[in-house]
Parts: sequence; C-alpha cells; structure tokens
Amino acid sequence: MNLWRSVRDRLAQRRLTDQRFAFLFDSRPHSDEIICFDTETTSLDINRAELLSIGAVPVLGNRILLSRRLKLLVRPSGPLEPDNIRIHGLRPCDVAGGIPVAEAIQQFLHYIGNRPLMGYYLEFDTAIINKYVVPWLGVALPNPRIEVSSLYHDHAIGLIPNKPIDLSFKAILHALNITSYDQHDALSDAIATALIYIKLQQKTG
Repeated sequence: MNLWRSVRDRLAQRRLTDQRFAFLFDSRPHSDEIICFDTETTSLDINRAELLSIGAVPVLGNRILLSRRLKLLVRPSGPLEPDNIRIHGLRPCDVAGGIPVAEAIQQFLHYIGNRPLMGYYLEFDTAIINKYVVPWLGVALPNPRIEVSSLYHDHAIGLIPNKPIDLSFKAILHALNITSYDQHDALSDAIATALIYIKLQQKTG
C-alpha cells in the first residue's frame, strides 16, 4: 500500500459511522484474491438508479472460485423501467422476491472484505454501491480497483498502435476468444469479466 492510500484510508476510517465494518480498511492482505463483480440496476442514470442484483466471484491467480460465487437479487422500491427490463431481463415478478437493499449491501461488504475489486467499467458499479454505502457508513468503498477495459486497452494498443480500439464488452470477449455467457446477468457478466482478466494476465505474464 502506498503512503497516499494509507493516509487517505486512515482519514476515511475516522468518518466510519459503524466500526463493525472497520475490516474494509484492514491494511493486512486478506489473501491474493480479487473480487470481480457486476450489478444490474433500474436505470443507467446513477441519480435515479436502484440496485436490482449483484453478482460476484473471487479470482485467485488463473482460477475463478465459482464455488464461492455471490448472487443477490434485490427488491427495488420503485417501478422498473421498460427499456431496462429489455436489457437485464429482470421483470417485476422476478425482483418481487428479492431481499431489501440494505441486506444486500451488508452481505456484499462482508463478502468483499478488504480485497481489491475488479470489473468492466467498474466506475458505475462502485458508484451504485456507494450510493447506499456512503449515507449509511459515512465513507465510500476503500477497496483498490482494477478496470479490465483499461487492461485490455493497454494490451491491444501494443498490438495495433495508432488504431481505434473497440472497448465494448462483446468486442473484448470476441478478441480474446471467450465464449459469451448470458450477458446482462450480473453473475454471468462477472464471470466473463474474470475470464477477460485471466486471459490478459496469461498474455502479459
């Protein structure tokens, strides 16, 4: 951990309103695992979006630990947008049996611990989680982050310099010869993202 992150985390931890979650700031490596996760939401507008589902898997070296996967379905407080139903496939009857969002966030925090987080355009997924975490705990997720689209860009630019690089999820999966899963399911997307990471590690290792 670099000095700046250490100081930043110490200052953030002082704002933590529930010390039961101090483990998020533990500087000791929990393991060499990385948690790859994805979310589905009621909207792509972060200001209006509500969490619908979380899918996550631990990655250890070149292995995806599927036996320890996490899949949470969340019951939103408001209606689902028809345009988004066509994207994530979750209907009102599907999420009606979901758990409350506070319970889902608590389960997710205990699941990730202090491990690094990884995802595809992770900024949105962490923003939706922080939308609930910050008002509750007074701090945002402190976990280190790994963005696979940036990793892929750095890999591809070395192969085809001065050429536009398609960073869409489907294009990256195709370029790396990864068979696509049920896209826009949170867990399936998390698994596919983990496969991208492993492939890129193998190519650069």
